[in-house]
Parts: sequence; structure tokens; C-alpha cells
Amino acid sequence: MALNAGANRGEDAVAVAEQIAERVLFPAAIATDLAPAVPRELLDALAKAGLYGLFASREVGGLELDREVGERVIESLAGGCLTTTFVWIQHLSTAGLISRLEGPVHDEWARPLASGERRSGIAFSHLRHPGTPSLTATPVAGGYRVDGVAPLVTGWGLIDVVHVAARLGPDIVWLLVDAVASPTLDASRLELAAVNASATVALRFSGHEVPKSRLTEIQPLDEWLAKDAAGLRTNGFLSLGVAGRCLALLGENGGIDLEHVRAGLVSASPEELPDARARASLVALEVAAMLIAAGGGRSMVREANAQRLGREALFLLVQGQTAAIRSAQLRQLAARGRSPHGEED
Repeated sequence: MALNAGANRGEDAVAVAEQIAERVLFPAAIATDLAPAVPRELLDALAKAGLYGLFASREVGGLELDREVGERVIESLAGGCLTTTFVWIQHLSTAGLISRLEGPVHDEWARPLASGERRSGIAFSHLRHPGTPSLTATPVAGGYRVDGVAPLVTGWGLIDVVHVAARLGPDIVWLLVDAVASPTLDASRLELAAVNASATVALRFSGHEVPKSRLTEIQPLDEWLAKDAAGLRTNGFLSLGVAGRCLALLGENGGIDLEHVRAGLVSASPEELPDARARASLVALEVAAMLIAAGGGRSMVREANAQRLGREALFLLVQGQTAAIRSAQLRQLAARGRSPHGEED
């Protein structure tokens, strides 16, 4: 299952993603959930299909898909196996950015990242936390010294580099850091209740030096925060993928209009996005609960997809969560509790 070069690469990518989800990812999802790390052959299948270059430029061999088509691919794969998709999705923005740069980092990394020959994680969630920066960069001869903690880095042991965001005064320095532990870079594995095979770690930097040739971008923090608020849409499609799989296993829609939720996510303005993200995550939680209830006690067996999907829906409540999304989730949950029909008034 690989993409053919042609005019309709967007539709091809969605069709290929759907095939991989059904034939490769979903049949292995329980085993993946129980494994210490996502099996490499699952990630290799995504690379072979060309999906590591989802947003990378065609100039370097990527697909260069528009946002809405890319989100359909993400939703399809998440319905196959959220854990595998979660490792893979960390790579996409880095491959897209580097494919459009000029200079040494582009020359060395653009093509192998677009093909999936080399794979990237990303470390930036700490930027959303107010107060003293947890990860800082200091200019030194030939590059930067990085100190502090990146609390959440996914795919350790499955990736070659981490695209790290570190604070430099009012700015952010983005650096491509080798994903290799050393005396100045320590990785501590986190044990997660869901998607644990994503091999997520906390990275501690202790005077870790990165050459200037690995610098990808410097941007003001305020500019990044504005873009981040507008770019949180994509994570909502992970929730839709999990919700869609639950409904497929139920064999009925359970009164859930998933297309309506999807349309709201697609069309939401930056101001409306927290509500749309909250709605998507809560729908995933609701239909996962329906699947568990329908299965009864057997839903709690570790080899049952119902309990796996339930834990994944819980994970997606907090994954990519901002203060605005959290507030919207709590408000919508409270409204459901007040409504006699379990819906927002």
C-alpha cells in the first residue's frame, strides 16, 4: 500500500490511510497497546506508504497535502491505532518546516524526514506553561547550550531526532537534537495509563550543546502562542478517529452525529476552537463508554478493544489540552449533567 504519483494525491492518501488502518494497525492494536513500544514495522508501513511526508513539500518528496485532507488521514489512522498514530504525528510538523527551509539543516534532513527514513519527535508543550521557562537555550561558540526539562517527548527509541523548543529571553529557539542519551541528556520513561507504547519520556538537558547547523527557527514566544492557539485543531481528529472506531464496533451510531462534530471542528475559528476541541474529546469519551457498557464485564479484559478505546478517550481529554480547552470541557460536562437528555442546553 503505497501512494502513486498523480493529480489526486489527497484522495489517494486518505484511501491508503484507511487501508492501513483496517489491514495493519487495527488488527495489531491490542498487541501494540500491551507492548513496551510501538513495533517498528507499523511505523515502517506508514513510511512505505509515503505518509511521513504528509505536509512536507513535493520538492523533497513529500505529499504537501492541505490541512483538511491531512486531518482526514490523521482521523483514519487514529481509528486504526491511536498509539501508532500518536508517535507518527509528532514527526509531521518538523518534516513540513524543514522541507521549506534553506541551509544545512534542510540539505541534510529534508529528504530523509519526508520519506520517513529518519524520524523526528517534538518537544514544545512546556511553552504553554506560564512562569519561569522549564527549558532554556544560551548562545555559545558554534551553537547553543540547552538546560532544563522537556516534560513530554514521545517516541524515544523510535526516533532519530527531537525538534526542541527552548526559551531564549522573549524568543523561542528551535533545535534539531539527536535522540540519544548522553551525560548531558537524560531520558526518563513515563508510564502512561493509555498509549504507553508511545515510549514517552521526560528529557533533562544539563548543559547539552547543539551546533548552530541544527538551528531551524527563532521566533517570538508571543507569535508562537498565537499560532499554537490557531493550530490546535489537528489533535481533535485523533478524538474523531477513536470515536469512529467505537461506533464501528458498536454497529450503530448511538444517536451520535459524528459528521456534525467533524464539521464543527473543521469550520471553527480560533476563538471557537476550544469549544470544538472539547466537544470532539467528550464525544470520544461518550461513545467509548457506550462501547464498554454494551460489552459488559468482558469489556474490562485487557485483550478487549473496548477498554483500550476507553483509556485512549481519557488520554485525549488531556492531550494537547490548553487552559481554554480545559475550561470548555468542564463547562460542557457541567451542562450535560444539568440537561435531562445529556446534552448541552
